[in-house]
Amino acid sequence: MALGDSGGWDFLKWLGPDTSACVFHRLDDPADLARAAAVSRSWRRFVIANEFCKSLCLRICPEVASFTRAVEVRKSPPPPAAHTSESSHDAERDHRIYSYLGGALVSSQPSVDCILHCIGASSTDRFPDERMENTLEPRERVGYRPSYWSSRGQHDPDVPESLTYRLHSDLCIVDEIRIRPYQVCFYYDQPIFSSKMVRFWIGRSNLSAGSDGNGNQRVIADENYVWTYTSPEFPMLQENVLQSFKLPHPVLCIGGVVKIELLGRTQKAIDDMYYIW
Repeated sequence: MALGDSGGWDFLKWLGPDTSACVFHRLDDPADLARAAAVSRSWRRFVIANEFCKSLCLRICPEVASFTRAVEVRKSPPPPAAHTSESSHDAERDHRIYSYLGGALVSSQPSVDCILHCIGASSTDRFPDERMENTLEPRERVGYRPSYWSSRGQHDPDVPESLTYRLHSDLCIVDEIRIRPYQVCFYYDQPIFSSKMVRFWIGRSNLSAGSDGNGNQRVIADENYVWTYTSPEFPMLQENVLQSFKLPHPVLCIGGVVKIELLGRTQKAIDDMYYIW
């Protein structure tokens, strides 16, 4: 069956623009939209004009709504500009950007570690031995010494703690966060001082560039951040295993900051206070 540009039958014209748009809006895979845009010039114009790729990105990842503009960065010089209007050129650019972004949002590529460095912890018990940077070390012992972070002790088990990290890029897709509670090997009964629950905050910093790595309390204060996503609370197993917390949907982190909020304390130390390790 011939289509559009070759003079044959085209169901876009047969159904009309409104019904055709309803059909295209039901596509839930960016690859399907890319294939549809490749059918013919008329189909490509229809996909671009109706911003189907952008709409699909919004359905997959609501944080896309906070975009104010899209900028295309090329490693090679752009091709010669065609004789089209500026609005048509912008629409083509946005289509390419959101088509690529949609593919990344549903990609099945293996996960990678996005953390660049630590910004700061809400508290640290014995610095520097129990500093937050130890959380980036996968080994439990480094140089024959235990490697872990510990909060300060609290009499109230409901006092939360938080760990804030800078990611490798200001634009990251976060779909899963992994945490391993520490088992205190130098206590007789080897207890686990994990939190009861965990929650994740994703957003951006209002601080000037380069000022978010000194770990002081001013730097980690919530008023210095704009949190664009807050996860549900997840239960934490009281086990010394790497635990995976899958977010309800892939989250587009715009700003490159993630805060891990640890809720509820389960264990007392020998000083009769509650800690999170």
